[in-house]
Amino acid sequence: MGEKIEKELKWAVLGTGIIANEMAQALEKMGKKLYAVANRTHSKAVEFAEKYGVQKVYDKIEDMFTDEKTDIIYITTPHNTHIKFMIEALKNRKHVLCEKSITLNSEELEEAVKIAKEKNLILGEAMTIFNMPLYTKLLEIVNSGKLGDVKMIQVNFGSYKEYDMNNRFFNRNLAGGALLDIGVYAISIARLFMTSKPDNVLSQVKYAPTGVDEQASIIMMNKEQQMSTIALTLHSKQPKRVVIACEKAYIEITEYPRADKAKIVYTETGEVEEITAGMTSNALQYELQNMEESVKTGINKMKLEYTIDIMDIMTKLRKEWGMTYPEEE
Repeated sequence: MGEKIEKELKWAVLGTGIIANEMAQALEKMGKKLYAVANRTHSKAVEFAEKYGVQKVYDKIEDMFTDEKTDIIYITTPHNTHIKFMIEALKNRKHVLCEKSITLNSEELEEAVKIAKEKNLILGEAMTIFNMPLYTKLLEIVNSGKLGDVKMIQVNFGSYKEYDMNNRFFNRNLAGGALLDIGVYAISIARLFMTSKPDNVLSQVKYAPTGVDEQASIIMMNKEQQMSTIALTLHSKQPKRVVIACEKAYIEITEYPRADKAKIVYTETGEVEEITAGMTSNALQYELQNMEESVKTGINKMKLEYTIDIMDIMTKLRKEWGMTYPEEE
């Protein structure tokens, strides 16, 4: 018997921004080349292909979805375009990794998940937190029970963005706002360490001049009565910091979206333990590797069930705020 030959999976990327560049570099670190690229502005796709030795540039975005050689498409375009491209890709039997936020709302996500299930495809959100080795390690520690139960999670994320109403952060036509852009990280890390989905969610919101959410505070509780408090802002800097408070210790992580180290402070002794795993600079590589493994084994490692929970929470919040995007009206 010959040994099983695993076919090399071919990746295509839609978009040529910062994330697409990081993705092409991550594939190079894995000893692979990006197979194909498409972009709304064709000349940008050509430049990108030259930079990374990409074999194929599509003349039209639509051609990307029907190319039989492509296995996985990574969608890195603005939030409000995701669902349209995702459906096209899935209908053409392509596995999809999509930038966060994966969709605008839970109805869109339900539709994509349904198609992926029908066609037996892997769908994943490119959420670094779900793929960083540090969190696998920390979850093992928490689940071992040695820190006691998780009681309270505090999460901050604040960036200072100029009030430039053309950039995507504050642009309602590009699905701007704090919740979909940075809140998705904060809610993701809280959900990861909570035993079940929060079913009691309260919030306050402050709007930017364009009518998108600029700042929000969110408190969440689940049936186990674990609680989480989240503070988000797009117009003032605060540390990207999370504190996971357990009965016998707390875990503190800074720069948590791509963290590779954490500290555990033990309540009784004050002893501090450093936990390290993975490397911040390899964040995209971990996502791509987990996506490839999911495709090869048919078992989704991308934590789609958490992505669904998080999208439900964000959709419910925006409904309460009365904040919609043009595509939803």
